[in-house]
Amino acid sequence: MAGEPDIQKRIEEAIRNPKNLGEMEDSDAVGTVGSADCGDMLRMWVKFKEQDGRKVIDRATFQTFGCETAIAVASVATELIAGKTVEEALSLSGGDLSAPLGALPPMKIHCAQMVEGALRSALAPQGNETGGKPAAEAGSPTLFGKMTAPQNAERKVKIVLDPKK
Repeated sequence: MAGEPDIQKRIEEAIRNPKNLGEMEDSDAVGTVGSADCGDMLRMWVKFKEQDGRKVIDRATFQTFGCETAIAVASVATELIAGKTVEEALSLSGGDLSAPLGALPPMKIHCAQMVEGALRSALAPQGNETGGKPAAEAGSPTLFGKMTAPQNAERKVKIVLDPKK
């Protein structure tokens, strides 16, 4: 592809100097997306502030168990959403969030979708239009904790051997 070297350079730069990487202990909202089964997970923390009588995103941070592209997209996305209202941030697609990097190859679009999903999880989780729980109340404050937390008892399987056989 003609744009591949350029996007690769942008991704490499974002990896060398990631912005807003790490937990945010005093966050107002936190969202997690991904699957411990496949290993791709991303958690995003968001802090709000009042600006000109509006609630806007002051800053956002992230952690991820994902590829370099996921790190790069999350890094540029956390910069992109600063100063936006919840509604403005929620109107951004994965493509919008990854736009500073250039067009992603088709096999990497899921990275932008993962970042979009984590942002949506933080800002408008199901049943809560005002944002996710603060990290301290999220049950598992770190992404590693989320991946290693015990699964619901409903998902456990009990095998019973038939003694007649």
